[in-house]
Amino acid sequence: MIANHFHVKGGVVMLNKVVKSFLVVLFVISFSSLALAADKYELRFNHVLGPTHPYHAGFEKWAERVKERTNGGLVIKVFHSAQLGVEEDILEQIRQGVPVGQNTDSARMGNYVPGIAVMNAPYFVTSIEEVKKLNQSPTVQKWNEELATKFGFKVLSFNWVQGFRHFMTNEPIRSPSDLKGLRIRTPPAPIWQESVRALGAVPTALNFGEIYTALQQGAVDGAELVYDNITAGKLYEVIKYVNETGHFLLINFQVISSKWFDSLPAEYQKILIEECDKAGLETSYQIQENTEAVKKIVQEKGMTVVSDVDMEAFKEAGKAAYEKLDLMGAREQVFKELAEIK
Repeated sequence: MIANHFHVKGGVVMLNKVVKSFLVVLFVISFSSLALAADKYELRFNHVLGPTHPYHAGFEKWAERVKERTNGGLVIKVFHSAQLGVEEDILEQIRQGVPVGQNTDSARMGNYVPGIAVMNAPYFVTSIEEVKKLNQSPTVQKWNEELATKFGFKVLSFNWVQGFRHFMTNEPIRSPSDLKGLRIRTPPAPIWQESVRALGAVPTALNFGEIYTALQQGAVDGAELVYDNITAGKLYEVIKYVNETGHFLLINFQVISSKWFDSLPAEYQKILIEECDKAGLETSYQIQENTEAVKKIVQEKGMTVVSDVDMEAFKEAGKAAYEKLDLMGAREQVFKELAEIK
């Protein structure tokens, strides 16, 4: 009886130990889950375009998919019309490690890694398919790595193509000589400035949000932009001609702080890049498909489209920008790599 009693009592003691161990494990799991749930990340993403531009919808789609795939662990808040500040200021914040992002371009990235500016040079690549191939270029990959390790910029994607930029003026332009003396608004980066100068105009640096007023007041004689910029900014009210020079295929870079990116869980990093690439290509193809419709709208608004431009003369003139900024070698190297990519 005593032995049986002792056996039962010992079993109870053993059972209590098992229950306690189970509760401890359960507590640890619960605590860990709470800790993981508490690790939420937020990225504030800035761009200069308006809320009706296709890019804004594309960025919102990117944000939605990232939130869904991370179960709300990573949230992107998108700000249009430079609501967080002008591009150059945001880029400096990114360098300092602030969790903000910016839609930018290789021209501005060229202020840090000069070679990458070639992607924003005149008549560099001519299609979205070529832009996709640039992702596989060892030289471009090296430039992106340098941006991250030396300057704090993580390039999430450059699969965002706004389309061809054209000169928009109040008189028809058919050759580089027609641009002589005309003050053309362009961003401040060297490749923008030298390209516009090489193509015959006088480059005038202005922030994107100042274009309408500058044209209205005669501070500049024109601008060089993509078709969507006309409708989004109502520029048809202050410009008469779209001259289809197609001198840049505008490739945009989505950049964030490399320091902040490295602090994210590996799975979040993967999702952030994958969804940015995906939304970028979808948006780029959408813009490409809609270009003719947008062209029709600007004509209905009273603008004249000049399509009989001397493209060979413009392409030849554009080479001076490569030479001025010592980018001819970078151009030839990337072209060589693209030819080898199937």
